[in-house]
Amino acid sequence: MTDALTSQGMSTGLQKVAERAQREPAGRFHSLAHLIDEELLAGAYHRLRSNAAVGVDGITKEQYGQNLGANLRDLHERLRTKRYRHQPIRRVHIPKEKGKTRPIGISATEDKVVQNALREVLEAVYEQEFLDCSYGFRPKRSAHDAVRALTQAVDVGEANWILEFDIKSFFDSMCRTQLVEMLQKRVVDGSILRLVGKCLHVGVLDGAEFTTPDEGTVQGSTLSPLLGNVYLHYVLDLWFTQEVQPRLRGKSVLVRYADDAVLGFERQEDAERVMAVLGKRMASFGLTLHPDKTRLFDFRQPPRSQGEGKGRAIFDFLGFTWYWRRTRRGNWSVACKTRRVRLSRAIQSASEWCRCHRHLPVKEQHAALKRRVQGHFNYFGVNGNIGSLKQLVTRVRRNWHKWLNRRSQRARLTWERFGDLLRDFPLPTPRIVVSIWR
Repeated sequence: MTDALTSQGMSTGLQKVAERAQREPAGRFHSLAHLIDEELLAGAYHRLRSNAAVGVDGITKEQYGQNLGANLRDLHERLRTKRYRHQPIRRVHIPKEKGKTRPIGISATEDKVVQNALREVLEAVYEQEFLDCSYGFRPKRSAHDAVRALTQAVDVGEANWILEFDIKSFFDSMCRTQLVEMLQKRVVDGSILRLVGKCLHVGVLDGAEFTTPDEGTVQGSTLSPLLGNVYLHYVLDLWFTQEVQPRLRGKSVLVRYADDAVLGFERQEDAERVMAVLGKRMASFGLTLHPDKTRLFDFRQPPRSQGEGKGRAIFDFLGFTWYWRRTRRGNWSVACKTRRVRLSRAIQSASEWCRCHRHLPVKEQHAALKRRVQGHFNYFGVNGNIGSLKQLVTRVRRNWHKWLNRRSQRARLTWERFGDLLRDFPLPTPRIVVSIWR
């Protein structure tokens, strides 16, 4: 264990890599693998969630940590001598709206440690490379930063026309050959590239079915978000900022959070030109735009005389819906609120929790509901969204009363008694937690 930690929590070796990557934008790194030492692996282990789902081997973080020193020494030795093998990934399907599911890959605990360590090394290089328009899964950046950037772009007229698009099965569609070529622009350390290959070329166990995909990276892997950012950095970010924007007549903006992105344009003709070539650009890298979720529309501020909500476009991004609304002075202002599907999902989830846990002590139920509601506020508590927050609290309060009332057929919980209960166990008050305005 060699490198001391810097004040930013980064080892001195990684700090030197980051400084060189920033100092030499075209520099290539031939020696990085030595940075994955026992100390880095230990840090990667401690960053794992204690309640994370287990992979195919069934070993939890706690079990792996019972003999942590010996396990990490053995892992480091296998990495050093190139004997490390990534275990198959266990695939699960989590529900989405409209009855659809999202496949998520769960790696074994040891593989999660390796992915975390490898991500930290690659991140030291690529964080200096990524552009400001990219917000997803990056240190000191969040979805709120992306929401803030898009809101301000609309507010100042840089996004009068919105190009909303969706990449079909992005993580499953990335071309691995092109991804490696992109990585080699900065990283030419063969050991690191081989390790990336081991994390990519891995079997997937879906129930009793075992497959070995030829393309893509498993969604759910801790390394996948970084690899996805690298891929779209070259496919979209650099292309748009260096090749497209200089040819446009008006202002424009790109806001991307992982594979969710929105393009905004000051002028209609610019938007139409980009719309015409975006699909071809994606196709050249094995990606496909979803035809039903890709559209170009007018999002200019409505005329002062127009009524609110009449014939104006709205769009969704990162769980919010953007729209134009009247201020108290009668002027138009861009605003965002919780997307209807996300609000319904939060209400239904809380109601289902109340149903399943209605026989728990009220104090325990209150603590759990309070965490759920506050967690929702922490993300959706942005300027202009107070109405959606109030709606959530009202519906959660109503459903809590409903299921408490069904604990017993004899002692009915009247609304008056429930009001007394809420005075002792109040739910969080709706409030703005994050400002998305300057």
